[in-house]
Amino acid sequence: MSTTELQHQKQLFGHPIGLYVLFLTEMWERFSYYGMRALLVLYMTASTLGDDMRGEGLGWTSKEALALYGWYTMLVYVMSIPGGMIADKLIGQKKAVLYGAVILCLGHGVLVLTDIWAFYTGLGLVILGVGLLKPNISTMVGGLYKEGDIRRDKGFSIFYIGINLGSLLATIIVGLVVNEWGWHAGFGLAGIVMVIGLINYIYGQKYLIHVGNLEITENDPNEISYGKLYGKLFKSPLQLVITIVLLLASAYGWYALETGYGPLFVFLTAVVVLLMMIYKELNSQAHKDRFLVLLLSFIMVIVFWGAFEQAGGLMNLYTETNTDRVLFGWEIPTVMFQSLNAGFIIIFATFVASIWAKRKLKGREASSLFKMAIGIIIMGFGFLFMVFAAMEFEKSGASSMIWLVLAYLFHTIGELCLSPVALSFITKLTPVKYASLMMGVYFAATGLGSKVAGIVGEAASDFGEYTIFFGILIFTVIIGTLFILILKPLKRLTHNAEENERILES
Repeated sequence: MSTTELQHQKQLFGHPIGLYVLFLTEMWERFSYYGMRALLVLYMTASTLGDDMRGEGLGWTSKEALALYGWYTMLVYVMSIPGGMIADKLIGQKKAVLYGAVILCLGHGVLVLTDIWAFYTGLGLVILGVGLLKPNISTMVGGLYKEGDIRRDKGFSIFYIGINLGSLLATIIVGLVVNEWGWHAGFGLAGIVMVIGLINYIYGQKYLIHVGNLEITENDPNEISYGKLYGKLFKSPLQLVITIVLLLASAYGWYALETGYGPLFVFLTAVVVLLMMIYKELNSQAHKDRFLVLLLSFIMVIVFWGAFEQAGGLMNLYTETNTDRVLFGWEIPTVMFQSLNAGFIIIFATFVASIWAKRKLKGREASSLFKMAIGIIIMGFGFLFMVFAAMEFEKSGASSMIWLVLAYLFHTIGELCLSPVALSFITKLTPVKYASLMMGVYFAATGLGSKVAGIVGEAASDFGEYTIFFGILIFTVIIGTLFILILKPLKRLTHNAEENERILES
């Protein structure tokens, strides 16, 4: 056995060492992302006079800031689709993660500058960098485990702890740095830790030898030609008609709605057409059924993140303006409340995972689809506490921090039921050659959810926080319940993809 093979097979706490290399890389990348996310809306709405310790902001209205926040958080994840396609077709997942990390370092470096062009340029580079890194590093985690290995879900849960450890550190440290040295010091810190993540990834390559490589040769049956897939559209009448209808709808939307939505509509049409052609090309009914279930599960993903991402937008602004943040005489920085989610994940991740494991051992319902539906419902009930907060604010002019703490707790439990499970679910149901693309589609779905979050948050200026929070509560509970009602037929369409899992050698 070669040295490289021995490195690949090394284990730590029952999992490949490569998992921890990816864990640390993602941890520092998420530090940079969530640090930026926590600052963004507050920086845009801060006064241009620099009348507090944080320095000058952009002086935008809440509506303007939430609109850009929605576009930014959407595009960060929508770019995962081309990021996954580039990895699948051109460079492999391993190089895509490397290039994405380098671009992220450049993006955060540019954001240190105070000019408005640097603000937009930095955001653009971050969008491109995350688009390359995010879907491909998650796919690499799945590649560490063979098909049917029961450790895969737990591996993703460990990886998910890394994501949230980065978020926890970011939302605590960045908030303190900004209060002491200003907005752009916070942006600079995000860049520094991204460099640390890049160095960790480069150093850990010896544990990732057999993961994330581009292994397509000439005439390989696994070779993907997206051009050929689109070309076959003209030989498929039904798909062609659907495409024409979508393009006409996109053209109308481009004309009738805000101009900026036009390119998005066209891009989404192209994605839908590609997914239709992939479905048509799959070589067995089982693969087609699984692909369909996967696409339906993305509805839950969009709804979940459309509600959850209020944390960085509307809930962030609510914390800043409507919440009594004084504790023992010290006013807690708004950014630090973002750390509640990450802190709760680190505390409860193994607890939630063990509850689902025990249910499965007892033969009770514990499928990925069921977990995701329950996750939406639990997260939705978190907004009940925001309804109480809004009611208290209307009565006394300020709401207690306890409502935020309880809301973030429920959001976190819901997230633990859905997000790591969805990542693992994709690697179970997707044909190998489309793995990065479908991971990209998943993250694009989270991005669309983030855009929905921005749109819903903007509506608060017209309808009020109470109405928005209550509406989110009702809608999420309804969607989660509907998926539970159709659970049995959906499970049949997975063709036992999650049955008979067992521990295998990596």
